[in-house]
Amino acid sequence: MIVDKLSPLIKRYDDITLELLKPEVLSDIKLLSKLTKEQSDLEELAIKSKEYLHTLKSIDENKLLLDDKELGELAKDELKVLESNKNSLEEEIKILLIPKDPNNDKNVYLEIRAGTGGDEAGIFVGDLFKAYCRYADSKNWKVEIISSNESNAGGYKEIISLIKGKEVYSRLKYEGGTHRVQRVPNTESQGRIHTSAVTVAIMPEVEDVEVNINPNDLKIDVFRSGGHGGQSVNTTDSAVRVMHIPTGISVSIQDEKSQHKNKDKALKILKARLYEIEMESKMAQEGQSRKEQVGSGDRSERIRTYNYPQNRLTDHRAGITLYSLEEIMLSGNLDLVINPLLATMQSQSMQ
Repeated sequence: MIVDKLSPLIKRYDDITLELLKPEVLSDIKLLSKLTKEQSDLEELAIKSKEYLHTLKSIDENKLLLDDKELGELAKDELKVLESNKNSLEEEIKILLIPKDPNNDKNVYLEIRAGTGGDEAGIFVGDLFKAYCRYADSKNWKVEIISSNESNAGGYKEIISLIKGKEVYSRLKYEGGTHRVQRVPNTESQGRIHTSAVTVAIMPEVEDVEVNINPNDLKIDVFRSGGHGGQSVNTTDSAVRVMHIPTGISVSIQDEKSQHKNKDKALKILKARLYEIEMESKMAQEGQSRKEQVGSGDRSERIRTYNYPQNRLTDHRAGITLYSLEEIMLSGNLDLVINPLLATMQSQSMQ
C-alpha cells in the first residue's frame, strides 16, 4: 500500500529537520550541505504525504458519522470532497515517488552532427542549434560553444556546446537521437522535397570525482588548427586531440588559441562521453529500456520529424504531432513538444 511507503519518508524528513538544528551539524559545512539537499528533495513529498494521511484520517472520522441523524448529511457531503482530494493527492504522490534522475540538475553538453543529406543536413544542424539557443534564452540558460566544424554550404558538420542553467538536463534529456528534416533546400531548382537527418546527443556535465580517468589510458596529440579562425589559429600547434585508449573514444578541440584551454575542453567532453557509457551500462544491467530511461537517447533511433511543407513537427515516441513547426523553430518554443513528451515519459515510469 502507498501508506506503507509514506511513513518512513515522513519520518526521515522530520529527522533531518531536527538534525539541522544541532550545533554540530551547523558547524559541519559538508554534512549541512548534504542534509539540506536531502531535505529539499523530500520536502514536497513529505508535505503531500502528511496532507494525504490527514485526509485518510478525516475520511475515517466522517464515515463514523454517516448514521448520525444530525451530522450524517454533513458528513456525506464532506466525504465527497475528501475522496476527491484523496484521489488527487494519490496521483501527485505517485509522480513524486518516481526516483529522481541524479543528473536532472546538471548542465549538459549538446552535440549536433550532420547525418544523411549532405549540405542540407549541415544547414539543418545550424537551424536546430539556433532553435535550442532560443529555447535556452527563454529559460535564462547560458550557451557556450565548445567546438564547431562549419560546412561549406552554411551551418555545421558538427557543433558541440555547453548549456548551463537550472534543470537543463531534466528538460533536454530526451532530445538525444536522430532528428529528420523534410524540406525543399535552397539549392533545389525544381522544388523537390529532400529528406535529411542530424543526430543529437545530450550528455550531463560531470565533476572530476564522478569519472576517474587513468592518465596512462590517454593518448594526447597536438596539431595545427584548420578551417576558419583568422589570425594565429592556423599558425600554432594549439589544436588538441585526446583519445581514451580502452574505449577508442576520441575528442578533438581547436576553437581556442590556447593549447591548454583546448585540452581542458577536450577532457571535459571525454569525461561526459565516458559517463554516458557508464550510465548506459548501468541501465542495461538493471534491465531498463534505453528508449524510456536513458536521457541521451539512441542516436540511431529516429525520434522526431520536421516537415516544413506541412509546417508539421512529429515526435515519434510520444505520438505528438504539432502544426506549428515555424513557431517552434523561429521562437525556440520547444516546450510545445517537450512538455507532452516529458508527461509521456513520466506516465511510462509510473506504470
